[in-house]
Amino acid sequence: MISFQPSYIETYEKSILKERKEQAFEQLKNCHLCPRNCGVDRTVGETGICKTGVRAVVASYAPHYGEEAPLVGRYGSGTIFLTHCNLLCNFCQNYDISHEGSGIEVSKSNLARMMLELQQMGCHNINFVTPSHVIPQILAALEIAIKNGLDIPLVYNTSGYDHVESLQLLNGIFDIYMPDFKFWDPKVAEETCNAPDYPDKVKVAIKEMHRQVGDLEIVDGIAKKGLLVRHLVMPNDLADTKEIMHFLAENISLNTYVNIMPQYRPYGNVFDNTDLSRSITNEEYENAIEFAKMAGLSRFD
Repeated sequence: MISFQPSYIETYEKSILKERKEQAFEQLKNCHLCPRNCGVDRTVGETGICKTGVRAVVASYAPHYGEEAPLVGRYGSGTIFLTHCNLLCNFCQNYDISHEGSGIEVSKSNLARMMLELQQMGCHNINFVTPSHVIPQILAALEIAIKNGLDIPLVYNTSGYDHVESLQLLNGIFDIYMPDFKFWDPKVAEETCNAPDYPDKVKVAIKEMHRQVGDLEIVDGIAKKGLLVRHLVMPNDLADTKEIMHFLAENISLNTYVNIMPQYRPYGNVFDNTDLSRSITNEEYENAIEFAKMAGLSRFD
C-alpha cells in the first residue's frame, strides 16, 4: 500500500502554515478574500456579502456518503457544511444554510475538534463545503488539529468564485480542490448570482488549483490529491455545458476528473423565472455527457 502524507504536514513543520494564517487574518481587516471585495473589517464584527465576521459558522458536520465516489470510499467524506456563501445562487439547494444562515458560530478549537472527530470516525478526508469566505478560520483550526494528530487530506469544496491570491495562501495546504464550474455566460451569472464576473474568476481559479495539485490521483479507490470539477446541468442549457467542457479539456487537462451532475431542481428563489422553474430532462443530461466526451474528457464520476 502506498503511504500518503497530506501536504499540510510539511507546510506546518516549516512554519509556513502559521505565516499563511496570519496573512489571511490580516485580509479580514479590509476583506478582499473573494471577488466580492466587500472591504469591511470583519475583525470588529462588520460583515459583507457572506454575512460572516471573525468566526466561522457551521451548519453541520458528519460523514457524507452522497459525495463523489473517490471521496466517499467505504467510510464517507468528512463533510463540514460552512454557513453562508460568497456567491449566493438563487437556486441553491442548501438555501437555508447559504442564504438564511442556519448554523452556529464556532471557535477555532471547536472547528479543529470537528475535524478530528471526523477522522476518528474513519472518514477519508475533511471536506469543507463553501470555504471561500472563511479561509483564515480554517487555517487557524488546522494548526490545532495537526498538533492533535490530523493526517487525512483536506478538500476545498467551492463554488469556484475565488480570488487567485486567496488560493495561493492554500498552496501546500489543500491536497484536493473540488470547484464548481457553474456558468459560461456572464449574463446568466448576473441573473442567478449577481456576479457577472463569475465566468472570468472561475477560469483563473481552476487554473491555479490545477497548477497546485494537478490531476486527481486515486489510490485504492480513494482520492488523495488533485482537481475534481463539478458541473451542474441546467435547464435550457443555461450553463453552456459544451463551452465549459471544451475549456476544461483545452485549458486544464484532458485527464480532468469531472462530475456532471443531473440533480438540478427548482429551489430557493427561482419559481418566477421560467428558465429555471423546471428540472432538467434526460435528454439535457445525456447531451451534457456527450459534450464532455466530444471535448475529449473521459474521467467521469
